[in-house]
Parts: sequence; C-alpha cells; structure tokens
Amino acid sequence: MTRPRTLLRDNALRLAGLISAIVLSVPACAQHAQPLDARFLLGVGTHQGLGGPVSARGYVPAENIAQIKQLGLNAFRDDFPWSDFETAGRRMGFTPRLGRLEAQVRSGIARPLLILAFGHHLVPNSSPPTTNEARQRFADYAAAAAQSVVAQHPLFELWNEWNLAAKKDAAFSPENYLALAQVARPAVKRAAPNAPFLVGALGDDLGWTWTEKMLRTGILQYADGASIHLYNFCMGPSKRTSAEIIERLTAFHRLVGQASGNPDFPVYVTETGWTTASNKCGVSEQAQADNSAQLILWAATAARWLKGIWLYELKDSGQNPSELEHNFGLYRFDNSPKPVACAVQSAWAFIRSSLSAERRELASGVVSIAATTTSGGRVAVWSETPDRRYEIRIKGDQDGATFAMPCDSAARPASGAWIPVSSTPVLIAASNGAMPVLEIRPAR
Repeated sequence: MTRPRTLLRDNALRLAGLISAIVLSVPACAQHAQPLDARFLLGVGTHQGLGGPVSARGYVPAENIAQIKQLGLNAFRDDFPWSDFETAGRRMGFTPRLGRLEAQVRSGIARPLLILAFGHHLVPNSSPPTTNEARQRFADYAAAAAQSVVAQHPLFELWNEWNLAAKKDAAFSPENYLALAQVARPAVKRAAPNAPFLVGALGDDLGWTWTEKMLRTGILQYADGASIHLYNFCMGPSKRTSAEIIERLTAFHRLVGQASGNPDFPVYVTETGWTTASNKCGVSEQAQADNSAQLILWAATAARWLKGIWLYELKDSGQNPSELEHNFGLYRFDNSPKPVACAVQSAWAFIRSSLSAERRELASGVVSIAATTTSGGRVAVWSETPDRRYEIRIKGDQDGATFAMPCDSAARPASGAWIPVSSTPVLIAASNGAMPVLEIRPAR
C-alpha cells in the first residue's frame, strides 16, 4: 500500500505560515477485514493473584471488574503463582489464597493473561527452575493452571522480568530460561491448544544486551509471541512520552523479526505506563492521560505485528503520594478515576472499530492517525512538541463531522472550526464515509 504524500512542507510552515490541505485518503485496501478489537488486546495490569484473600494494594474483584467493564478493555494481566496453585501432596487448583484471581477470571470480563512464575517452597532448585526435576514440576503446574482456566480463552507469559533477576543471580540465565520454555510450552499447549504462550516479559534492558542473548538461544521456536515491559518515567522529562516508548518498541520489533525470520512475529507489551508520584520521576496526571491515549491510538497502525498492550496498572497500589510504585493506576487507591481513565476509555472507543490505520506527520512533531471504519473515516491528531503551536480544521464543509478531546462529555461540530493542537489528542469523526481532509496552520 502506498502512503499519500503530505502537501505541506515544514519549511514553508515555519517561514510563511502557509495553510495547506492534507488529504487523508481512504487506503485502497484495508489491512484487515476484522475490526481492531477482534485482533488486538488492550488490557490492564491487576493484582488479584498476589497477597491472599485480602489485598493490601486495595484490589477487590467486584470493584475492579466494574472498572474494566467501564473502560471497555478486552484483557487483563495478573499473577498465577505456582506456590499458591500447587499445595502439599501435589494437589493442583485454585485455593483460598487465589480466590480474588479466580473471581476475576471466572467473571469473563476480559481475556486473562496469566503469569506462570515464581518458585515453590516444596520444590528444590525451583527459583528459578534449574534442574530437570524442577522444570518438570513447573511444567506440571503450568499444564494444570492452563487447564483450570481454558474456558476463559487465556494467554500465558513465562515468568516476570527474568532478565532483571539475572543482575543478582546467575541462575537466571538465557539458557535456563530457554530450558524452561522448552518444557513449559508443550505442557500448556496440551491443556490449552489455542492459548498463546509468550516469552520474554523483559524489564529494562539498556542496549538490548540480555534480549539479544535470549533471542540467540532460539527461544522463539518455543513461543507464540515475545513480550516486553516499557517504561520511561525516570528518563529526562522530555523523554517521558509515548513517542519514546514507540521508538523502543519498534526497535524490539526489529530484533524479534530478525531473530525469528518473520517480520510480523507477534509482539506484546505486557507492561507500560506512567507514575503520577510527586517525586522527580513522576509525571502530571494530564501527561499520564495524554501519553496513554496517544499510545492506544498509535497501536492501531502496528496491529499487523503488535498484538496487545497492557497498561500498568488498573488502580494505585498504595497511598503514599511520593512512592513510585503506588501511583501508576488509572484509578486512585480509593477507586476514584484519574484523568487517564477517561482518556483510555475514549481513545479505545474511538479506534477499536478501525479496519485499518496509518500514521502520518502533518507538520514537524504533529502526528495524525487516519483510520477507516465501517461507519466512516476517523482521524486523531496531537503534537509531540507542545511548545510548537498549530491549529487544524476540516477543509470545506463536511456535514456530520465532529471533534472531541478524549475526556469531553460530548463531541462538537467540526466543519469550519479551527481546532488547537496540543499533546491531548483531537479526535475527529466523519459519519458520511469519507476521510476528513485537514488544513493545518501555525497557531495565531
């Protein structure tokens, strides 16, 4: 598919403030016949599987199920600890300690991505599994765990941030991770043949050193997808953006494509997000909202290989305003929504029905996502450089076209209006089937 060329030149914009039309044409062929939400998972991290019957983090299944429903998400990610699922006498199954997780899984609110992880106090050499016996015991647990939730169409992830544990313990080597995948995946597939089995769950890996070692083992032969965690909240303030996350994700995608020989090998971002903690690594609640909405809208353009994103996390895990780990939530500890909650809900509602989507740059640092749907064209626009101010409008009269920001209570008519462009995405919808044609100019 060829990309239409923008008629706008950045230098003309800067020198003369020229107004130019940008034609956002409907692609000749849709990337997929299915809507985005049938081929892409947008989820959220929860903590029902840790902490026993009562969560110190404030997670309560009834509350959290309602939040996931309100957001419209189609997936969630949680822990499925071996030590709580397998009890004495090698009995396998949900226990009272896993009651909160079981309630959320059984609710059917969304597809569960479950982390198969952590050692077992009754199994020697199991944290991590480093012997054939320990690996087989882990595989037995993985199979029973998969069988217990197969009706909920789960996904499974092998361990959590194994590479970060490797910094302190040499047993967390790429070779031991490969050996575990070699026994765990077949066990899971026997119990749940259609459940994707993900490897990686990679934490921060500067320069991709550990990632490349893992990929060189050939582990992708034993995986249905590669997963990664991407954060930038402690980078310099100008880097705490969705654009930086997208840049690193694209680099990871290239590495996985090269290692697998498949440029569309499935990639899953199983953790990403921004903390609103009141310390030097936190971002404002509005920045958290804008970044999350931008990432969701962009994801529609990468769904050929990007199969899911899970935002971390559903609700704040504590009440200390300056503690990083306490303040990642879409909802606060008391379950009141942050601005990011409506931003995620609105961005997902705007893009989830798209059949195809393309990213374009309208001017220096101004991004548009043009999407086709069965009900008409949709365009999202935002600025990656908020200090440069622009305005956009639909060229000519287009009856029925509307625009809104993610948390607006109602959309407004778009025809004739010059709309300021900022880091908060502008969401433009045309109901008559045509893709909106935009003009852009420097803000006056």
